[in-house]
Amino acid sequence: MAEPLLKVESLVKRFGALAATDHASFEVHAGEVHALIGPNGAGKTTLIHQISGAMASDAGRIHFAGQDLTPVGMAARVRAGLVRSYQITSIFKRFSVLDNLALAVQARRPGQPSWWRAAVKDEAAYAEASALLERIALGRHADRPAGSLGHGEQRQLEVGLALAARPRLLLLDEPMAGMGPDESERMVELLQSLRAQDLTLLLVEHDMDAVFRLADRISTLVFGKVIASGTPAEIREHPEVKKAYLGDEMEAAL
Repeated sequence: MAEPLLKVESLVKRFGALAATDHASFEVHAGEVHALIGPNGAGKTTLIHQISGAMASDAGRIHFAGQDLTPVGMAARVRAGLVRSYQITSIFKRFSVLDNLALAVQARRPGQPSWWRAAVKDEAAYAEASALLERIALGRHADRPAGSLGHGEQRQLEVGLALAARPRLLLLDEPMAGMGPDESERMVELLQSLRAQDLTLLLVEHDMDAVFRLADRISTLVFGKVIASGTPAEIREHPEVKKAYLGDEMEAAL
């Protein structure tokens, strides 16, 4: 088997006596959708913070695309292709949807005098932003203020903002949070389309129906430890996962 794109080795993060992550280890392979599941308080968001560089680890290593990224910060990880979105929607609500994406494209470029500079004459940025709009299925909303979009559409836009950084691996922290059934279905379709374009995804998600539809492999985190990694079928039948987490969640997904 090829070397994993992302290899997380024994990550530890402590807050006083509490170990939010406790020697957590797992691998993500190029082109797959890998889901990270577990009960509330298991340490999933802390682990995503550590992988993305938003939070320094107390111990452990992070290898990505053959590089040891452990000592570098978030900006260097983004440049390497390790990009994340957040649980809380963060967009420029008064700007148009297209303007949001154009600014995100500009922010990626090295040597720009300011990410805030007027983008209206930047044809290359707008051409790339327009392509991103179609990629995230928001083309018809190009000129709308981003704040006027529904919650699900704003989350789609956030995925587009992350895609503007040209990730090799995209970390998604609860992309279906707060969505109704129709919005969740659109997000699932979007993520499936990204996988079809060979983008690697690592997502934290509580919606077990979405997880079992999307994931090629799943890792389960409980009390900061990864207790199992495997295919959806293997995770469904894993006795420790059933006992610690799935239970009623799995029944609902099935």
